[in-house]
Amino acid sequence: MESARWTRLRKTSTVCIGLVLMSWCSLSAATVVLAGEETSMSSKSPHAILKTKFGEMEIVFFPELAPKHVESFVKLAKAGFYNGTIFHRVIPGFMIQGGDPNTKDPSKVHSYGTGGPGYTLPAEFSKVAHEKGILSAARTADPNSAGSQFFIMADKASHLDGQYTIFGEVVKGLDIIDKIVSQPRDPRDNPLERIEMTVEVME
Repeated sequence: MESARWTRLRKTSTVCIGLVLMSWCSLSAATVVLAGEETSMSSKSPHAILKTKFGEMEIVFFPELAPKHVESFVKLAKAGFYNGTIFHRVIPGFMIQGGDPNTKDPSKVHSYGTGGPGYTLPAEFSKVAHEKGILSAARTADPNSAGSQFFIMADKASHLDGQYTIFGEVVKGLDIIDKIVSQPRDPRDNPLERIEMTVEVME
């Protein structure tokens, strides 16, 4: 399934309206307008394939909106940081969350949601809305506390807009989000079965 949130793709005098992922309308560079935010995107911009036991999700990043978050995610993914981590928090009608290195160890369930890469990132807020498929950075109450953890929207949540850093979007595999978010969970929203991921960056 492909995302329909992309609304305009333009290069020089060529304008393509519709799904950007249709070979990026055969353009090598473009300007994309997302919910009032105009950002340059290139066919060479990094994408990622996030693999789970339920299938794969393809993610496209927004380096013009959140360069530091994109750079960090790509760097960590290339180093294998996310491989073997799980989606440790799933809330139907809301989102699925992952990216905590503590989740690689099944014996550390009590610490799930507290791990990170050893550094934090400054907030890079934008006007893009939190809608299904959006990739956003998890954080504490401090806006500048995001690290490696992220969440993928399973539905619209406008109360998050302008409060969390959006740095990408799932453009293929939205049905995988539905499968993950509907898994049985405990009172802390941890899935009862491990949902491990591997992340492969494509440039």
